[in-house]
Amino acid sequence: MEAILLLLLPPLLALIIVVGVKTKARTRRQNLPPGPYSWPIIGNLPHMLKGPHIYLTQLARSYGPLCSVKLGTHLFVIGSSPMAATEIMRAHDRLPTYRWVPKAGQDGLQEYSLIWATECSQHWKLLRCLCRTELFSAKGLESQSSLREKNVDSMVGFLKRKQGNLVNVREMVFAVTVNILGTICFSKDFIELELSDDEKGTRSRGLKGALYRLMKLGTTPNVADFYPKFEGLDPQGLKKKTSEAMDEAFNVWADIIKERRDIRENQKGLIEQDFLDTMIKCGFSDLQINQLTVELFSGGTHSTASTIEWALAELLKNKQAMFAMREELVNKLGSTTCIKESQVSQLPYLHACVKETLRLHPPAPLLHPQAILQSCEIMNYTVPKNSQLIINVWAMGRDPNLWDDPLAFKPERFLNSNVDFKGQDFKFLPFGVGRRMCPGYPYAIKQIHLMLASLVQNFDWFLPSNIEDLSKLDMSENFGIISQRKRPLMVIPKCVC
Repeated sequence: MEAILLLLLPPLLALIIVVGVKTKARTRRQNLPPGPYSWPIIGNLPHMLKGPHIYLTQLARSYGPLCSVKLGTHLFVIGSSPMAATEIMRAHDRLPTYRWVPKAGQDGLQEYSLIWATECSQHWKLLRCLCRTELFSAKGLESQSSLREKNVDSMVGFLKRKQGNLVNVREMVFAVTVNILGTICFSKDFIELELSDDEKGTRSRGLKGALYRLMKLGTTPNVADFYPKFEGLDPQGLKKKTSEAMDEAFNVWADIIKERRDIRENQKGLIEQDFLDTMIKCGFSDLQINQLTVELFSGGTHSTASTIEWALAELLKNKQAMFAMREELVNKLGSTTCIKESQVSQLPYLHACVKETLRLHPPAPLLHPQAILQSCEIMNYTVPKNSQLIINVWAMGRDPNLWDDPLAFKPERFLNSNVDFKGQDFKFLPFGVGRRMCPGYPYAIKQIHLMLASLVQNFDWFLPSNIEDLSKLDMSENFGIISQRKRPLMVIPKCVC
């Protein structure tokens, strides 16, 4: 057997070399954006294990702001500068494109989807308009303000009772954001802050577990995504697991939907009390309600929890910034423990801290790939048909050509600055850009401002006793649909009131 393998090895190596040389020659002839050598069959997939956004940022430093990599059978073109991002968005606008959807998420519900719709269809526009009008408009946000304030006050009360004990910041903020969204959508809280995991009811365990699994499954490398021949096979079982997690989330509110339909059927003319009533009034089927709602929960909870966790970690590590925020809060709000959303506009340093957190730790380090349906030129390079176009937000946030001392946490850089969240300044795109920009960013920012201000106003924060030097706090991260800390931030609150 060994002799046969030894005989086969030389021709196999020769074949790989020949294929590699031909591929490289073809690449030169096509004038593709520059990039590293890609191995036959696997391309550059092994290099992505270190973290796709980190690897692609390293490539940008070596090959320039527009570069390309081969992942399996797909060519990905990555823009890592404002100019490259602008050119990519222009290509989106003038050419037919479609959103690349992970095979594990292709469950036949794309036509009902806001996030995973492959095209900006009329139904997609309707969903986006509905969410923007009912949930994320100035009027909608104002009507929700007392609800957010109530839940944040409950969080402060919970922390006061937890003084001297370790608190998992991510888990706590996740629970609060789930309950805020649960009340907006269903007039229901889904997670009890006070109970242990063993004590929590079936509803909270089911929703929390389903949302966490969906996020993890969404970032698990899938063979079928890189090799079309495996599309119908689900070799890793990811499509099945994703479907099961979706069904588990749907089951959490299935009875609520049924009960609400019965009530509205028997009592005509009822006023709308939450977003579920709005969806039913618009004629949504249960499938449509389920798909949109699970996307709202998936997109509106993990990202806020992660941003608050990153912000508090950065403030703990950078004492001067923490002192400056505390000083602003005391000067503007006094000793009040219950902060109102209307007061947040008086806190420019708080706003600067949130922007600086999102610069260093954008919720989505890489904007979701868009594929072009015909070849085009971008920055004088040829981009072939069906190439996947990506904007590397993480790279631009840490580019020394765009930011002074880019790896340092310096909220002051955003004071007296016109840079905002609206996608107008292409060096700062924490919520995306263009038609696919996150429609819920005004909602997210209001939550983040209110929560972070309340956490800093009411508490001093301490790390476990085995971590004495705060400047050495581990800030390593995990790449995923949402950028999260590799290790959850575990801290001890002490009330300052």
